[in-house]
Amino acid sequence: MQYSSVQKYLFFLIPTIISCQQSATISRPDISNMDIEVKIERFDQEMAALQPKDILLKNTEWQQQYGYFYHDYMTEILEIGPPQDSLRVQQLLTQVLQKKDFKDLSASVTQRFPHLKKQEKDLAKALKYLKYEFPEYETPRFISFVGGFSFQTPIGNDYVGIGLDMFLGADSEFYPALVQSIPLYISRKFTPENIVPRVIETILREDIYPQTHGDVNTLSHMVYNGKILYAMDYLLENVPDTDKIGYTEAQLKWARRYQQDVWAWFVQENLLYNTDYLRIQKYFTEAPFTPELGQNNESAPKLGSYIGWMMVRKYMIKHPEMGLKELFAIENAQEILEDSKFKGK
Repeated sequence: MQYSSVQKYLFFLIPTIISCQQSATISRPDISNMDIEVKIERFDQEMAALQPKDILLKNTEWQQQYGYFYHDYMTEILEIGPPQDSLRVQQLLTQVLQKKDFKDLSASVTQRFPHLKKQEKDLAKALKYLKYEFPEYETPRFISFVGGFSFQTPIGNDYVGIGLDMFLGADSEFYPALVQSIPLYISRKFTPENIVPRVIETILREDIYPQTHGDVNTLSHMVYNGKILYAMDYLLENVPDTDKIGYTEAQLKWARRYQQDVWAWFVQENLLYNTDYLRIQKYFTEAPFTPELGQNNESAPKLGSYIGWMMVRKYMIKHPEMGLKELFAIENAQEILEDSKFKGK
């Protein structure tokens, strides 16, 4: 009964376009004199060119050349084992190289990404803004690889990996065969345009501003994710909102259309201060839609993150002098809510 009543509640409300737009609200610093260049190291190309007879030699070279990344690639991504066990590496890597699936996938990546110049340029610009806000941040290595659809943007001690096989484009022939493990509503976002947003999001969530165990209720999760998405607003010029949050155009339109109604529903259902993770996590994780809201499965997913984003945007409009470091330092989510005076718009 609750599911039906909520559907009816949203269906009969008069929709209004209520959204806090980002475009003109962010004042960015002059970064033209900052000297940051990004060169994505093409480990994927080196692997594609590897011959079985050269495995032992390359295994020794790559331990030195790629350090932490190569160790993680062999142990966590390919699951072959530590590269120090050279005989095992030779045996198992030979099998990998001879598999048709690996050859086809590597060829597809090579064809799709003959170079990564645009991604390097866009990453460098985003990292200049990041370095301006966080001068102490050490720019990592960026290393591309083919991982058999295992990891998209893994992060290690001194690197961020880019699994190019997970950015081949929504029309890639490989993704429909993976629906049991990677549903199409996720793989539709595996596009070249998503490389830079996903790398920046990983850096923000893992290196700059990891979520703490103190974020226990819905509101704190909202504000945390809202801060991450606002930081992406700031760092990623000319990147559409759809690529930041991972919505389709239709989902973003739905979220904007029913934004005030969704907020009213969170309040009505007493969800803001709910600490039951199993109850609230569905408003922040990947999904094709939000089951409790809308009808005909047309609702947008991750509505907790979306609402938090709009809340933080409104807060930052009131505090244009505040930088990301100051924003991230605010531990009390209630302060963001009250100061923003966010009520769904």
